[in-house]
Amino acid sequence: MLDACAELVDEVGYEGLTTTLLAERAGVAIGSVYQFFPDKRAIVQALTLRNLEAYLLRLSDRLTGGDLTDWWDGVDAGIDEYISMHREVPGFRTLHFGDIVDVHLLDEDRDNNGVIAEQLTQVLVDRFGIGDQVRLRFALEIAVEAADALIKMAFRRVPEGDERVLAEAKSLIREYLFAHVDADRPATAKVTQKAGKS
Repeated sequence: MLDACAELVDEVGYEGLTTTLLAERAGVAIGSVYQFFPDKRAIVQALTLRNLEAYLLRLSDRLTGGDLTDWWDGVDAGIDEYISMHREVPGFRTLHFGDIVDVHLLDEDRDNNGVIAEQLTQVLVDRFGIGDQVRLRFALEIAVEAADALIKMAFRRVPEGDERVLAEAKSLIREYLFAHVDADRPATAKVTQKAGKS
């Protein structure tokens, strides 16, 4: 049913999605839909949570791949996987992480991007040992909001994502995080930043 939901969201949008359409696409009785989900919001919430789990798994695979040398590589991987999911995962470019439905879809006490930033913070701390988690999490909340807006813009302009906009998004996030997480950044990243500016 979640696969059918993802396909329909891409075709008709969240507003056009109905439980009747979902049942027809999934090839099940409408009662079977209601057996698991009380309404379409609950279906989309389940799909969003599945997408979040898939995103974190993809990012974890990248971070344990051995080719990342500092925390910026982890952030870069996070942006790359977010872009890849827009291109590869049905329904993702429409729903993202549920903001089109409810900014508190993932957690009633925090907005969706705040949840993503917290997850990214934990991943980066575990992988790179960054010390100031509170500072990093706040900086990532800002970065996630900015990156999310620019990536959405890129996919509005070009179906596969405007590469110029995506490049600018990475550049903007890189400069912002370098400025705000400098104290926690290892020496290798500082050398990279200076080399990039020369």
